[in-house]
Amino acid sequence: MHKLLILSSFLLVLTACPPPQKEKDVALVSEKRTYTIETVVDGLNNPWGMTWLPDGTLLITEKSGELIHFKDGTKTLIKNVPEVYNRGQGGLLDIEIHPDYATNGWIYFTYASTEGEGDGGNTKLSRAKLEGDSLVAIEDLYKATPNTTRGQHFGSRIEFDNEGYLFFSIGERGDRDTNPQDITRDGGKIYRLHDDGRIPEDNPFVNEPNAKKAIYTYGNRNPQGMDKHPTTGKIWIHEHGPKGGDEVNIVKPGVNYGWPVISYGVNYSGTKFTEITKKEGMEQPIYYWVPSIAPCGMTFVTGDVYPDWKGGLLVGSLKFNYLELLKLDGDKVTGREKIAEDVGRVRNVKQGPDGYIYIGIEGKGIVKIVPNK
Repeated sequence: MHKLLILSSFLLVLTACPPPQKEKDVALVSEKRTYTIETVVDGLNNPWGMTWLPDGTLLITEKSGELIHFKDGTKTLIKNVPEVYNRGQGGLLDIEIHPDYATNGWIYFTYASTEGEGDGGNTKLSRAKLEGDSLVAIEDLYKATPNTTRGQHFGSRIEFDNEGYLFFSIGERGDRDTNPQDITRDGGKIYRLHDDGRIPEDNPFVNEPNAKKAIYTYGNRNPQGMDKHPTTGKIWIHEHGPKGGDEVNIVKPGVNYGWPVISYGVNYSGTKFTEITKKEGMEQPIYYWVPSIAPCGMTFVTGDVYPDWKGGLLVGSLKFNYLELLKLDGDKVTGREKIAEDVGRVRNVKQGPDGYIYIGIEGKGIVKIVPNK
């Protein structure tokens, strides 16, 4: 009888834990620090997004709604920024310039907006041009519905692919059981548009009745990292899991990434919301974290500034205050290293046009990783 009880208890422990990652389960080590961390912009509260203009100056979004132009050591507040719904995880979010910005001057940004019916807000994509210290020619490209007063999971990141299509993410807005698996509803999706907001004719759901035609993938939770692979040109994302189950995914047309039907995570209370981690017709992540690191921001490392990191994927950790370098062999993760440990809550990480890695840190500002000579 006692042996039966012991066996039953052991089986319960096994079923309560997510399965190992097998070949993807690689140890996390601390990289020997061969660099210094230099402050570039200080005095920022929540630097959500950043992008560089062709003249090397920096545009920075503060979640509270401020757009900052950093030039010659001076922070200038940009005027005429649309009003944002600054609640919970919502506010002024990502920013990106058009691949042909030097010719057309378009700047793209996502933010939580109260536009439309209902209380609260939802994620919106707009574009504008910068004239002096003011946004002009503002155009609204996409607004998610419905509005909700929930403060969770607005996304949002923006990226252009090699064909000039614009990709952006919207989280499932805390409505786990309704939005992500329903292509007639916004939320828990990756979207694809032409640069002017038109729906591409080959988007996967353009012929589906009542579907949101801009949807490119679904079954996502809250993607807050997005970058274009420097070799393949594919769009990669990462997204928050609940307690465990943060994921790295490669964006593919029409693919269902499974949330919340499959997951390697559990509720924050530790209870289960699903019994399965795999299901036919749902994509497996190329990597997942258990426990969660709370990923935010991501960038591929290219160039020769960091030869030991080249070809890897840097991911910020909000939870553990470091950068994580995922070493890659094609689509497989072969190694993990902590970079810039104890730097603070990493809200964003990007490789600048000068080849250096820049980190947006909550409550501090933007810093740069400079290799020691």
